[in-house]
Amino acid sequence: MSQVQALEKYPCPKCGGDAEWSAAKQALVCPYCGETFAYTPALPQAGAGVRENPLEQALASLEQGEHGWGEAKQTVACQSCRAISVFDPQRVAQRCDFCGSPSIVPQEALNDAVKPESLLPAAVSEPQIRDALRQWYGSRWFAPNKLKKSAMTDTLRGIYLPYWTFDAHVAAQWSADAGHHYYTTERVRGSDGKMTDRQVQHTRWSPASGSLQHFFDDELVPATVGVHEALLKGIEPFPTKDLKPYDPAYVRGWTVERYQLDLRKAAEKNIGEMQEQVRALCAREVPGDTHRNLQVYTQFQGRTFKHILVPVCLVSYTYGAKSFQVVVNAYTGKIAGERPYSWVKIFFLVMFILFVLLIVVSMSGE
Repeated sequence: MSQVQALEKYPCPKCGGDAEWSAAKQALVCPYCGETFAYTPALPQAGAGVRENPLEQALASLEQGEHGWGEAKQTVACQSCRAISVFDPQRVAQRCDFCGSPSIVPQEALNDAVKPESLLPAAVSEPQIRDALRQWYGSRWFAPNKLKKSAMTDTLRGIYLPYWTFDAHVAAQWSADAGHHYYTTERVRGSDGKMTDRQVQHTRWSPASGSLQHFFDDELVPATVGVHEALLKGIEPFPTKDLKPYDPAYVRGWTVERYQLDLRKAAEKNIGEMQEQVRALCAREVPGDTHRNLQVYTQFQGRTFKHILVPVCLVSYTYGAKSFQVVVNAYTGKIAGERPYSWVKIFFLVMFILFVLLIVVSMSGE
């Protein structure tokens, strides 16, 4: 096993091939001859690595937090789904890794782009992911048989997706009307004409107020347009406590998507999401059984951010006239996906249910 350091390229001493990062071995591996390199990422410079960046300072100057890719990269933009992919310059891109469209054009790198400082290295191997995908397809009862048999793993691509993370301290003041339920007994006439007792709920309202302190840690905001957001929610969370300082070796052989949601817009989205969470936390603080007229006043301090990359494996395919995606969290193995439905199977299931109901009704009438 050869020892190598973090260089711009990782040539194999046996065959000269360019090594790629292996999730299974957590090392660089030559895809041609299988040689494995024991690899230790380069130590970050003082003050670099996995760190929190002051948000307001970064918004004032987007050069704040910039960190180079560590090597030359090729960038292309998809004219169909608008995803911008970053990959090794020697690779020739034929189709978009996200939607399969051939409409891709070169994209110039932006000088004011915030570069990733940390990432979550892929931990689930490609064979494991392919096996999990086959099981996932096989468990889709209403998927067409053709889809289940093919399992659609030929287009599997390893992609690092861009995310923003945000930290913040929040101090909140709240006020509301707290509702306390109580019950009285009333005499009412039933449908049979007889008088009976029933419990009637009432609410007694009283003013209430309080304060709340909370810390938000690594709130995730996806910055991708290549993967459908609903699917991302299905494979989150990504354990940010396991982030590593960015090193180009980790992304060898992978496509990297450049963020399409910039820092300012991501920060605005994050503040809205945090305010919703704070409101929910304050609602739980209101005493009693219910509440109304909840008013929350929040003050956020010490907001920081990170631009990170997280690993996913993506399958994009077209079935009929529609496009579908299946995405795998390449760190936890969690799967979320879209698939077509077999209306023939659904039709026969409905007919079977109606047949069973008809038998039950006929037997009950005897």
